[in-house]
Amino acid sequence: MDLDAFRALLTPHGRKALAEAVDVVAGGADPLAAAGRLRKTYDASLTAAALTQARLRARAVAKFGEDAARMYFTPDGLEQATRTEVAAHRARRFADGTRVADACCGIGGDLVALARAGCEVDAVDLDPLTAEVARANAEALGLTGRVTVRAADAADLDPGAYDALFADPARRSTGRRVFDPMAYSPPWPAVLGMVDRARATCLKVAPGIPYEFIPPGAETEWVSYKGEVKEAVLWTGALARGVHPAGEGAAPRRATLLPSGDTLTADPALGDPEHGPVGRYLYEPDGAAIRAHLVAEVAAQVAGRLIDPRIAYITADAPAATPWASRYEVLEVLPFSVKRLRAALRERRVGTVTLKKRGSALDLEQLRRDLRLSGDNSCVVALTRIGARPFALICDPS
Repeated sequence: MDLDAFRALLTPHGRKALAEAVDVVAGGADPLAAAGRLRKTYDASLTAAALTQARLRARAVAKFGEDAARMYFTPDGLEQATRTEVAAHRARRFADGTRVADACCGIGGDLVALARAGCEVDAVDLDPLTAEVARANAEALGLTGRVTVRAADAADLDPGAYDALFADPARRSTGRRVFDPMAYSPPWPAVLGMVDRARATCLKVAPGIPYEFIPPGAETEWVSYKGEVKEAVLWTGALARGVHPAGEGAAPRRATLLPSGDTLTADPALGDPEHGPVGRYLYEPDGAAIRAHLVAEVAAQVAGRLIDPRIAYITADAPAATPWASRYEVLEVLPFSVKRLRAALRERRVGTVTLKKRGSALDLEQLRRDLRLSGDNSCVVALTRIGARPFALICDPS
């Protein structure tokens, strides 16, 4: 879909084509049949644009809920867009009336959340089509009074002219995820240059960002949504929490669970967690706590210990409730071998197994095939390493 085709969708004729395309896609029509039906009324370019947009809207419901039916998307823009609940969580840190520069606005998911939180947003995106989509989304959701969008390079913004900078540098290239911050768009040095010139910053990055790339003194928050780590956020200036005004001390680390809003920060009184033998219960910390190096804090909540000092599995002898870890009852601990594990699972008549691993190089799907299970029961198997030896922990969700 090019810029002209997208603009055609915004005309009365195009909106009618899109409405028909949405109905056709919702009805489950074959792609060729759907195109043939719309081509009876609309030209090939508008038909293709309408059907593409209808399919993207259907996919976008998972991230944008009811808003998806009014919004517009590009394939890459939808993939990188923040889901509504996560964007709203971030936006709550911004005071009403904050003037925000959105340096890499994408299709506008974050500028929508910021505007709904009462911010005034000046947004840019390098790609003219993407900027046009973001502008259309602000209009479709009734936010044009708080949002301006233009196609421009992020370098054209003066972050210091605003109360805060929001940046979500692109992390996709030719449809593939980019994990190296130096390959972001804009690249990392340019992003840090904007951060240095800003009064306050909210910088969204990949959750696996190497720690050495985090600016000194920035608060780093890892956000998990329904058990899946979605992003890391770097906060600076007035938007940061727990940062000494003079920049002294270690930069704060935070983990946040959504939709509950539970948050966890480092406890200076805790040292490294103890480690010891596998007890009756196994706890798997949420990925946000692991990324934020807060496993010791989770272990303290359940009065637990690590099964190995280098592996983020916690064990305890008594059950405890925490939102920060999944709990399993340990039924059996086996030195790992496929033959031994297969025999143990068959003895328990296990036909369905959930495989988890930490500190193991095993291919889980190959292992699943090798186990050749059958039976009416189910269990969880955690594959890990204790010291230098591989182990399998057969567990029951507790």
